[in-house]
Formats: sequence, C-alpha cells, structure tokens
Amino acid sequence: MYAIVETGCRQHKAEPGRIIKTQLIKTPVGDEVVLDRVLALHVGEKLRVGTPYLEGVRVIGRVVQQGRDPKIRVQRYKRKKHYRRLTGHRQPFTVVEITAVEAGD
Repeated sequence: MYAIVETGCRQHKAEPGRIIKTQLIKTPVGDEVVLDRVLALHVGEKLRVGTPYLEGVRVIGRVVQQGRDPKIRVQRYKRKKHYRRLTGHRQPFTVVEITAVEAGD
C-alpha cells in the first residue's frame, strides 16, 4: 500500500516506514503530522486517483528533523557596467517518517 501525497508543491510517494524530505512544515521534531492532500492511493491491485484529491484518505507521519540545505550562491552580473551582486540562499526542509496510510473506505 502506498499513496502519492502533495506537500509543498511537490509530490512524494508515501508508504509506511519510508522517510521523505519535504519543504518546511512548521511542526516540532517528534510530533505527528497529517498529510491529507492525497492524489492517488494504491492498495493491492487497485489504484484510486483523485480529482484532484481523494476524500477520507490521509497519511500520518512523524517529524524526524528540521534543517536547512547547503547554501547556494546567486550571482547577478551586468557586463561593462561594474554591476555585481552575490547573494546566498538556504532552503529549509523537514524530514518526515511515514507511519501509516489510512484509507477511509
């Protein structure tokens, strides 16, 4: 059994025991998080697809880690004008361990 979940404008395959790295979810480490934007659910040989989401289906996980990715450098440059700007960016993320996929059948 697995589900396709949308979180942070990205889609992840969620199945019990799997660890996924998503965009920032403001939940403390160790707390439970419920992902209810389920796009598809696969049970056995049956695949249910939502339009756009499935009603009554949810994925439950536990927040394992909050962090920030390594810094990337963003450079803007205009030739012959002595214009240079160098900035950095660190994207925050959340690591979630999937504990259950609940189908509301």
